[in-house]
Amino acid sequence: MDTFAHRRGLLITIDGPAGAGKSTTARALASRLGYAYLDTGALYRAVAWVVRRADIDCADVEAMKTLLSSTDFHVSLDEGVTRTFIDDEEITGYLRSPGISRLASAVAALPYVRDRLLPIQARYSRDGGIVAEGRDMGTRVFPEADVKFFLEADLDTRTSRRHQETVRDGHPETQRDVRLAIEERDTNDRSRETAPLKPAADAVVIDSSSLTVEQVVERMLAWIPGHS
Repeated sequence: MDTFAHRRGLLITIDGPAGAGKSTTARALASRLGYAYLDTGALYRAVAWVVRRADIDCADVEAMKTLLSSTDFHVSLDEGVTRTFIDDEEITGYLRSPGISRLASAVAALPYVRDRLLPIQARYSRDGGIVAEGRDMGTRVFPEADVKFFLEADLDTRTSRRHQETVRDGHPETQRDVRLAIEERDTNDRSRETAPLKPAADAVVIDSSSLTVEQVVERMLAWIPGHS
């Protein structure tokens, strides 16, 4: 059972490109509000992990659909953490490598992957009290969200942030490689057929390039009823 299943509250979404600071900001905002934090990107990383384990080419549509239909993907929302499971196996600790990130970018562009994961994500809107971050939270997964944010930053800032993350997570890459990976992810996200990356029409857009996490959270709180 999810730790926060008994709580009710607002449904808040944070979308944006890779390296914009969504995860850090979403966790911080959820902590300030006493809400659960839902990292929907973890599900796409989980798909990538399963695809790699099965040694399947993600261009093989039938093999991919068979794999997805026979695998149970789910997450558990603990305080500040989205724990990710494949069937009964927790794989949270295996999902942050650069290789999994790159493969996740490829599988996330596949319409049938997004369709498979949509109901898994959408069920977390049931009780509210959620800060959900991803790339199509406000446009497709939670169009009924109470408050929507779109977090962006310039490419140099995003590259620096993501490079620091890879070093911290023990998967150091050169800044050039990180930048190229972000540019590739941007292209995949913005050009995909299903739910391309873009702000929802009613989203509050925040450029975090020159802001600290605390400053971004304060700006978000100003838009959240009862917390301004």
